[in-house]
Amino acid sequence: MDNNNIIYGKNAVLEYLLTDKPVDTLYISKGLQGVGKHIALMKQKGGVVKDSDAVKLNALTGGEDARTGGIVLLIPETEYATLEELLAVSAEKNSAPFIIIADEISDPHNLGALIRTAEAAGADGLVIPKRRSAGVNSTVHATSAGAASHLKICREANLADVISRLKKQNIWVYGADMDGEPFHKQDFKGGVALVIGSEGEGLRRLVRENCDVIVAVDMYGKINSLNASVCGGILMYEVVRQRRAGAGNTPRSGGAND
Repeated sequence: MDNNNIIYGKNAVLEYLLTDKPVDTLYISKGLQGVGKHIALMKQKGGVVKDSDAVKLNALTGGEDARTGGIVLLIPETEYATLEELLAVSAEKNSAPFIIIADEISDPHNLGALIRTAEAAGADGLVIPKRRSAGVNSTVHATSAGAASHLKICREANLADVISRLKKQNIWVYGADMDGEPFHKQDFKGGVALVIGSEGEGLRRLVRENCDVIVAVDMYGKINSLNASVCGGILMYEVVRQRRAGAGNTPRSGGAND
């Protein structure tokens, strides 16, 4: 069951607790080990910590107890950032804007994976539409491995309007679709917004028409499309590669870790 007010799993809960966001109650399965830091952070925030059992965790998550790892955090309703707050991130970093737009990605697992990669790639934030899109819920938090607690996420009614506003900030908008121009031939060193379409439909017509450039990832096998989050990951790291080339910056090392 997806719930906008709970986060489960040790990693996702800890990442949320490391932010300055508000908390309500932390439910921990009796005898669970390795949660001392979680409890300490909850007490610092003035939250409530309660011993729990499988019955209570099932009630909180709608039967997802096996996936919680014995820990569930109840939080207030998700507060989304504004587009201006996303743009302020690059201003604070003194870098060119780097924003991801998810056009009606309805699968929370895909959205969570996209958020995880966006945060790891150093994007300033991610924009989702208010309708026909997954919101930031328990599944998104879990799939993002806690990245949803750190990345600024904006929820807007009209993505075409968002694109127009970004263009006024001298940000080039690149939409991902299979009939676009080769992505590796683009110059992503300036302000960039990457638009990733939905799993089944791709980019909506109006969103596509408002993009500056449509780009595609080269395909060498027999299928002609990639998962939305995988496509987004490839494009995001091309932006990172171009911006880091010759910059002399050494990123932290990382790898696959589910």
